[in-house]
Amino acid sequence: MTTTTPAGPPTGVQGITEADIANYLAASPGFFERHAELLGSVQLVNPHGQRAVSLQERQMEMLRDKIKGFERQLIEMIRNGQENAAIADKLHRWTRSLMLTANAADLPDVLVRELRHQFVIPQAAIRVWGGAEAFGGLAFARGVDDDVKSFAASLGVPYCGANAGFAAVQWLDEPAQALSIALIPLRHESLTGAFGLLVLASPDPTRYTADMGTDFLARIGEVASAALTRLLPTT
Repeated sequence: MTTTTPAGPPTGVQGITEADIANYLAASPGFFERHAELLGSVQLVNPHGQRAVSLQERQMEMLRDKIKGFERQLIEMIRNGQENAAIADKLHRWTRSLMLTANAADLPDVLVRELRHQFVIPQAAIRVWGGAEAFGGLAFARGVDDDVKSFAASLGVPYCGANAGFAAVQWLDEPAQALSIALIPLRHESLTGAFGLLVLASPDPTRYTADMGTDFLARIGEVASAALTRLLPTT
């Protein structure tokens, strides 16, 4: 009885790797045109089930998965665009309210009230120091500790995070409800340090966190600072 030994690799293919085959197919776009029958005969495992599928079916599944991924990315881009547009609209309305405030003494109240309204901020307060004497008796010009002034001057960017017993939190109507806060310094190019501090607070401990971006809050500070320079002494 004659035994048959399984044939080894064809001559000249020893040492060929899957990477070699993949590179060859990638560099030979006409391969499946010359061997179109392989598209239907090659069977692959369906990742979504146990049945085998043809190479063509598998390619279609991969294409559908890519399309679904693109659709998710597009939906996310649209959602982000809508959110950004809504924020820009709120910022526009807030800025407009400041520009329409004729009486400079009303600016701090308008600033805080409209900021809370437009951005649904539970609590907010503001203090301005070094203002003109005419505003000295108003609520926003009440005395501020030197430590608070030094802290405001030290802020390169707005502070966001938990309320760690900051003295400025006591300016709020309900300081005990301020579990997360944002502290925004008010600056003017003609002054050293800060001339005021804006406090935003929420009972939600995740509203303002240390790892959140501060670019938008910095813009709030820039607009607020520009508007409130009307309270500073003229030189």
